[in-house]
Amino acid sequence: MPIDHVSVGVADANRAKSFYDAALAPLGMAPIYPVEHQGRLLGVGYGEAKKPSFWIQLPLDGKGASQGNGVHIAFTAPTRAAVDAFHRAALDHGGADEGAPGLRPDYHPDYYGAFVRDPDGNKIEAVCHAHE
Repeated sequence: MPIDHVSVGVADANRAKSFYDAALAPLGMAPIYPVEHQGRLLGVGYGEAKKPSFWIQLPLDGKGASQGNGVHIAFTAPTRAAVDAFHRAALDHGGADEGAPGLRPDYHPDYYGAFVRDPDGNKIEAVCHAHE
């Protein structure tokens, strides 16, 4: 069964939105579903068309956001150039490098990926599987 969507907790939804707007744009993902309450941004769904598949949100229990040890989310990139652009945009918008863009032949010969941490410490990746 395919995954419908995933979400990560963030401490500051506006800061996270700025980061993800920039980092996900090279991958063709846009902020399509903001969630607000009394003028306060609580979360944003990202995706294509009208279907959000990735969410950022303030934790619903009111506790602080935290990242999972060993957890990361990988986004499909259409090209290696898109992986490079994702990495550059993420670093330019407060992300931290967790693995520069490049081939990772231990996974498979055409696995081209880049890893970053968002401003809240969530580990994300962009990966292109195409032969170039």
